[in-house]
Amino acid sequence: MCGIAGIVKPGPEPEQLLARMVAAMRHRGPDETGIYVDDRVAMGHARLSIIGLEDGTQPISNEDGTLWIVFNGEIFNYPELKTDLESKGHVIRTGTDTEILVHIYEEYGTECLRHLNGQFAFAIWDSNRQELFLARDRIGIRPLHYCQAQGRFLFASEIKALFLDPAVPREIDNQALSQVFTLWTTLTPKTVFKDIYELPPGHFMLLDERGIARLEPFWEIPYYPPESRGPASMGQAAEQLRELLLDAIRIRLRADVPVGAYLSGGLDSSIITSLISGNFNNNLRTFSIGFKEKAFDETPYQQMMVDHLGTDHSRLLIDNGDIRDNFPAVVRLCEKPILRTAPVPMYLLSRLVRENSFKVVLTGEGADEVFAGYNIFKEAKVRQFWGRNPGSGFRPLLLERLYPYIFNNPARGRAYLQKFFAVTEGGAKDPLFSHRIRWGNTGKNSTFFSNRVVEELGSSKPETDVLASLPMDFGDRDLLTRAQTLEMEIFLSNYLLSSQGDRVAMGNSLELRLPFLDFRVIEFAMKLPSHWKLKVLKEKFILKEAFGGLIPESIVSRPKHPYRAPIRDVFFGSGNGYAHEYLSEANLEKTGYFDPKKTGHLVDRFIKDDRFVESETQNMAFIGILSTQILHDQYIENFDTGSIQPIVVDKMIDRRKSRT
Repeated sequence: MCGIAGIVKPGPEPEQLLARMVAAMRHRGPDETGIYVDDRVAMGHARLSIIGLEDGTQPISNEDGTLWIVFNGEIFNYPELKTDLESKGHVIRTGTDTEILVHIYEEYGTECLRHLNGQFAFAIWDSNRQELFLARDRIGIRPLHYCQAQGRFLFASEIKALFLDPAVPREIDNQALSQVFTLWTTLTPKTVFKDIYELPPGHFMLLDERGIARLEPFWEIPYYPPESRGPASMGQAAEQLRELLLDAIRIRLRADVPVGAYLSGGLDSSIITSLISGNFNNNLRTFSIGFKEKAFDETPYQQMMVDHLGTDHSRLLIDNGDIRDNFPAVVRLCEKPILRTAPVPMYLLSRLVRENSFKVVLTGEGADEVFAGYNIFKEAKVRQFWGRNPGSGFRPLLLERLYPYIFNNPARGRAYLQKFFAVTEGGAKDPLFSHRIRWGNTGKNSTFFSNRVVEELGSSKPETDVLASLPMDFGDRDLLTRAQTLEMEIFLSNYLLSSQGDRVAMGNSLELRLPFLDFRVIEFAMKLPSHWKLKVLKEKFILKEAFGGLIPESIVSRPKHPYRAPIRDVFFGSGNGYAHEYLSEANLEKTGYFDPKKTGHLVDRFIKDDRFVESETQNMAFIGILSTQILHDQYIENFDTGSIQPIVVDKMIDRRKSRT
């Protein structure tokens, strides 16, 4: 896992700028650095060495030096690809997966991406064609950003590297901000910064010698009509799933360094750790976080799995001060506003792993999206059922079973909540039916926007942006398929794998590997009948059928415990500090994104009104406003382009014609 950067049409002496771009991402790759320069392109790399420790320094080329690559990620099936390429006459000189990419591109062109099983973002420079090839993995586990400035094309793993070019403007995009405050994230290729883009998951870009870019998909979340789905029985499906996931884990354990695992105490990480421990490594190191606030803590379940498997376990106990003290650093890593504090404990967990000398961990992320584990899927199903008979008094009671903690809230009556969730007959045909309530609820936070932002947004709505991105037949798909696709394409790729995944892990030079997001597992799951994933209101049913015997029944049958972290008491307990400064009327007026009076009223209620029972939406509004203010300070107001010193490059390839 690494950081990459590059400049097309770099101008004279590009090494200094590129060396600073790499330095800005040194947390992604602290082990080695390298630069390639010719008259047309300059590319840089910061390496976290995991495979090919002795001979994997980048950039790497093909045999005749006409193709050069900088690569962030892992190609898990590289040994099989190496055998195939050598049979076709390619000479592989190193033991790294990086070199495989150069040769497979040489062999298959852009079609090479269909051969890869991995998590990746890379750039290949073809000096013969004077063409740059950029690509990003299918589900978007690894980031890749780009922009154009004064005739130059720049790319980098992280936006902060692009901002080191003084020609790149730094300005928050209010339309993107509106997307965050409704959808929890931006929609690729948009980022929260104007004119800075992110290569969408499952896409590649070709930039030709004229500077014309071609952006194309090579994979998308698959849809299979009911008549083409299989396998024939639940038993067959469970057996195939066991084989697929075991192989996904097997190839993700390929590394020349030790590999550990996260163990949260939930079903998904318990399955992953059990399969590793039982089949590959019975001396497995596992890592977890606990919370001093018991409402968020899963320590007893973690310990149950540790005792069951006998893993060598390390746990970090998080308190509110830990979250408060590290929140600004996490915002800087995420490079976008965040609506929850949940990324902060994950950042601290990755630090714990690195302190224990591990560079790689396997995690259970992705199972909730792929196998229908979230309440949003159940909620949509209940509301669809209710919508077939809107006058029923019995059907809405299922929502109370689903959300007892909401319906038991004394501040909200049953009649209000039933009206909140209500659906008219036929309403479930809406392509966005599953997510309308979530987005409508979160979108209420746009009332905190300033008049300037509201005027600029006009009538634009984030939901309209989503609708415009969907395939024509999307509304004809079954409800669960639609809901899963929206969750994977928006929440998973752009939030969970970014702010709560790559960014906070790589902030401590840690690589996450996610077996549930092996594209073969995703494609298999999307072929299954919906009722095998969500059986009545039993989430992840096929997953429990396939792996229930591996782990204690108390883990399998425990209620779903969504991962969350404290908010209110983090910033308004003792030692609150910087939140008041960022949210002062003067600062809010200066940045101009939020209405100072409305924001001040919210903050006052958090601080002064002991009877105030904050909702999830109000919590998200507060965190979203605070993180936006911090982001503005870090990247707009006080981003010092001269403060990052260039790295001393370990490997320099200079192919400029004017030099020997």
